[in-house]
Amino acid sequence: MRRVIFNQKGGVGKSTITCNLAAMAARRGLRTLVIDLDTQANATHYLLGEQPAEADDTIAGYFEDTLSFRIYPRDIESVSHPTPYKNLAVVAAHPSLETLQGRLESRYKIYKLRESLAALADYDRIYIDTPPALNFYTRSALIAADRCLVPFDCDAFARQALDELSATVDELRMDHNPELTIEAIIINQFQARARLPRELVDELRAQGYPVVEPFLPASVKVRESHQARRPLTDLAPRHKLTMAFAELHDQLEAQ
Repeated sequence: MRRVIFNQKGGVGKSTITCNLAAMAARRGLRTLVIDLDTQANATHYLLGEQPAEADDTIAGYFEDTLSFRIYPRDIESVSHPTPYKNLAVVAAHPSLETLQGRLESRYKIYKLRESLAALADYDRIYIDTPPALNFYTRSALIAADRCLVPFDCDAFARQALDELSATVDELRMDHNPELTIEAIIINQFQARARLPRELVDELRAQGYPVVEPFLPASVKVRESHQARRPLTDLAPRHKLTMAFAELHDQLEAQ
């Protein structure tokens, strides 16, 4: 199964959710791969500690290969890196993705990621982290994935953008990927005592959006996890936020 974590709004926790759900899947014994398509490389830093020095060892190197003819082209697994965590690997991002984008678009490489992931047989779960923009890499990820997870931070601006996001997914489903569905709206940084988050969640449910529980509570432990470059299941396995990620992972798997 291939899941893309997508929201055009920045700061909603895409990388945090990607990495912690992937780490939880790995902890459950599932062979898991994270693909980082964001030039900021937050997922890469989170799980590897540092970015590979050479662009050729990253997703940028893989995409660069698609622009030239090779008798024996590399597959995407050749640029994956093992993490310190059992069953978990990462295809790292690199800043050169930014300059590659125009060349990839002009050469119609939008399906290359899907082709490569479809050929992978060694992973039970693939999680794709996307940039906070609807660009070539985000579209490639949505075309390559089976399901879409949408982080939602209970902000009024995020609510305004959600209908547009849903329409984008619908269009890509109709034109390129009939299997793609919005699997879940993941409520992040939820403050149970505040009125606005509760009202927004009720509104989403009333409109038929697939809001799933548990909601991920706001916690300083996330910042500690980022700073330590360790997913929560490793840093604080008994913390309430870690338990929420575990329950969320299992809820998604049960659907």
